[in-house]
Amino acid sequence: MVLDVLLVPLVVFWAIGYEQYLLSAVFGVLFAALADPGGGYWQRAFHILVFGAIGAGLTALGFGIGGEAWGWLVLAAFAVTLAAGLAIMFGVHRFVAAFLLNIWFIIALAVAFSVHHHTHITQYTWAQTVAWAGGSVLWIVVTFIAWLVRGRHDQQQPIAEIPGDTSRRKLTRPLVSFAVLRALVMAGTVAIAFGATASSHGYWMAIAAIVAMKPSLEQSTLIAVQRVAGALIGGVVAGLLLLIPANVHGLRLFAIDRGLEVVALVLLIHGVGTRFYNYALYYSAISAGVLLLIDLPQPTNYSDEGYRLLWAFCGVAIGVLVMLLAGLLAKRTAKAPPQPTAQPA
Repeated sequence: MVLDVLLVPLVVFWAIGYEQYLLSAVFGVLFAALADPGGGYWQRAFHILVFGAIGAGLTALGFGIGGEAWGWLVLAAFAVTLAAGLAIMFGVHRFVAAFLLNIWFIIALAVAFSVHHHTHITQYTWAQTVAWAGGSVLWIVVTFIAWLVRGRHDQQQPIAEIPGDTSRRKLTRPLVSFAVLRALVMAGTVAIAFGATASSHGYWMAIAAIVAMKPSLEQSTLIAVQRVAGALIGGVVAGLLLLIPANVHGLRLFAIDRGLEVVALVLLIHGVGTRFYNYALYYSAISAGVLLLIDLPQPTNYSDEGYRLLWAFCGVAIGVLVMLLAGLLAKRTAKAPPQPTAQPA
């Protein structure tokens, strides 16, 4: 169903010739579906509407400051990541929704920064914002039609494995520490990607880092290995696919790019479908789909792919290191201090 819905913005932007706005619309639909809590329709619609509104604001912020000095990007990445981490106080489901918006904001920064350094691509912040909002509204319309068809009964959330708990939680010291740690890491990777390096592909590191970091205090070695493998496989797959239109021009380039956009959508849906089945497959599909949609509007060559994979590997390494540190932090804080032995009277 999500794949069918994603074909709508794909065809629309093909028809009007503004493929640079496709990424925002696609993620507006995809993340709205993931954040859909299920239940009564009007409650669902309100939840998705709030989610879409916050996402539209982050879209405007990301694309608005993408061409500014890199210090503003670092500050914004830190603030958004910290706020997303502290969203756990509103329940696990809202925390997952905030984490999705956090990922989208980093992607928006990367796309805006990249477009700013390629003068042959023209994009407007308001149009990117409208594209994201339109994607989330499209999901609301589709769920409304499905609700009517199914007799106006309450529906389960589309992705049943996503936690539906909305009960408030107390911000404990470990939760706050982990949120601050993630925010510092994202600020550092954004600073390296957009400020300390002259490479136009440094944003691959920031995206790989935010995707590789698990939104949890617990982190096992197996999951860490799967995330590393998945991100690397996804980067390699995206790099190989991006070599197809290398040094191709004219009508053939147009046809190949449109075909690869369809491949990217299919990869994203496969990522959603395998999210709770195997982390390696999930990250492979998501990483490949995101990187394809980001880099398709830009001309590429064989040497660029090597740099992109190198930056992606650095981002994954940073993300895994942070997860391991968070795991050590969780284990350390979980150890209760010894209670003093009561002395006999």
